[in-house]
Amino acid sequence: QLQLVESGGGLVQPGGSLRLSCAAAGRNMDYYDIGWFRQAPGKEREGISCIGNSGSSTHYANSVKGRFTISRDKAKNTVYLQMNNLTPEDTAVYYCASGAGLYACTDDIIQVDFATWGQGTQVTVSS
Repeated sequence: QLQLVESGGGLVQPGGSLRLSCAAAGRNMDYYDIGWFRQAPGKEREGISCIGNSGSSTHYANSVKGRFTISRDKAKNTVYLQMNNLTPEDTAVYYCASGAGLYACTDDIIQVDFATWGQGTQVTVSS
């Protein structure tokens, strides 16, 4: 059974960078599209990025486009989210999730298309 574990969160100043990792255990994540989601206090969870199982297809929410980059390292069975130029509005718990079936990663990055979730990692952007 696939399990996902996020890491790399923390406290960073505005304008700073963080790289989140989503490591897989139990199964090879090569077969899965992987998505990154976040939930800020008092807000609904939103999809912010996803990557297809081959790594050739990526999608980003408008709120992070141009600042965040998703990638995958098949040798390490890990997906990364590089986050640059962070703002306080990026403060949230960040989750990764694996696609429930084929073509989960679309431009809409919809939660219902993702089945297995990690426990989340907190990102706080504050001076």
